[in-house]
Amino acid sequence: MGSFSCPLHLTSLDGERSLDVDATVDAGSDFTTLPSGVLTGMGVEPTGSRGFRLADGRQVELQYGHAWATINRESVITLVVFGDENSPPLLGAYTLEGLALAVDPLAQRLV
Repeated sequence: MGSFSCPLHLTSLDGERSLDVDATVDAGSDFTTLPSGVLTGMGVEPTGSRGFRLADGRQVELQYGHAWATINRESVITLVVFGDENSPPLLGAYTLEGLALAVDPLAQRLV
């Protein structure tokens, strides 16, 4: 299955800071991931950490927190993972499911 990008609006839980990103949609990604500095700059605080398996097969321990995610004027509080500083923004399945969206891989769009 290929990947494509879509606009994602993220807002801190207190509503004070927000950010628009062009996130890569990859149905193989479980969680929405952004560079740690981006999330920290938005005021997202880590609430825990857990092990994750990366696309290259490596196991890593990463922190996670929560933020509002908005796509097409629909919003949900979602788990966001503090990724490496050079990692691209990824829109994961957890967030997509919270927004009641599915991936149409042939048309490369969200439905």
